[in-house]
Formats: sequence, structure tokens, C-alpha cells
Amino acid sequence: MADNANEKTVKEIAAFIEEHNGQDTVVLNISELNSWTDYFIITTVTSSGHLRGLLNQLYQKLDEEHLMLMHRHKKADDERWVLLDCGFVVIHLMNQEAREFYNLEKLWFNGKKI
Repeated sequence: MADNANEKTVKEIAAFIEEHNGQDTVVLNISELNSWTDYFIITTVTSSGHLRGLLNQLYQKLDEEHLMLMHRHKKADDERWVLLDCGFVVIHLMNQEAREFYNLEKLWFNGKKI
């Protein structure tokens, strides 16, 4: 079950993503729907350069928040979708095409939008 400290951290990460031009950023509390994570942060990136730059900034932000990646990608060569699994929060950086195709908000429609 999600707790207030984790929710505060997730909101700060989502705000950070928005400050770095992530578009239509959504936070979903999905803690009641599964056993492997509490939150999704989903955002749209505008280009492969934006994706790489945001990813580099996020690595620093996650380090500042003392969050470790459960599965670190060797390199961000997928220009459509990069997933960062930090345990209680999973961050999805997606281009518009991937976001529309996979439609995670619809797939996890029972999640509570924060």
C-alpha cells in the first residue's frame, strides 16, 4: 500500500518532469491493483533528444531522492519508450505514438489519478 512519503516523492518527480518539458504528465496510484509497484508516472517526450536529455536529468533527480533503479538500462536507444523501475514508482517516458498505442491510462483505468 502506498504511503504519504512515497506519494510526496512521486509528486516531486512528476513536477520535475513537467519542469523539463514532459508533456501531459500523469501520476496514477495503482497500489490497490497489483503487488509490484504503487505508482506510475507517465509522460510524453517530444523527440529522441528530449528523451535522452530528460533521462539524464532524471538519473540525477533519482539519485538526489535516494532512489535506486531496479533495472538500469545500459543505454537509451529506444526512442519510443523508456521505463525506469524504482520499486514503488515506475516512470514511463514515451513518445506520442507509443503513448497513444499502449494507452497505459486506459489499461490502468482503475488507478487513482493524483
